[in-house]
Amino acid sequence: MESFDAKNYKQKSKDYQPKPPYFINCLKAFIVGGLICTFGQLLSEMYISWFGFSEKDASNPTVATLILLAALATGFGVYDRLGQFAGAGSAVPITGFANSITSAALEHKSEGIVLGIATNLFKLAGSVIVFGVVAAYVLGIIRYLWHWLF
Repeated sequence: MESFDAKNYKQKSKDYQPKPPYFINCLKAFIVGGLICTFGQLLSEMYISWFGFSEKDASNPTVATLILLAALATGFGVYDRLGQFAGAGSAVPITGFANSITSAALEHKSEGIVLGIATNLFKLAGSVIVFGVVAAYVLGIIRYLWHWLF
């Protein structure tokens, strides 16, 4: 009787696994991510032409609108289906971040508004904000030292 060999088992099981369609997955991610960004650009142009915002000032309501639409789509279960179809294409833009925050809040809504939704809403956002602040601080120190030394 042959003994169990984990390495051999892994190799044999790989032979029976279907190969992922890398090209199609990349194409879907590229198209969906591009469509989300194109929609964002259309929103920005709308804010510029309809409401008279400058190009610089139109970015704030554009991002806020994209975040609101992504949060609503997450609440209705639409963004999850989009994420299953597009993969990283739906996760890269700001809408993916809004989706992840909203999903965390929705998972714990049974625990109440404060301890469930509010606490878990910032579980992911907190770490991203802390990383952004620390990274900006470190890069600011490096830039300061670079200009001071050279």
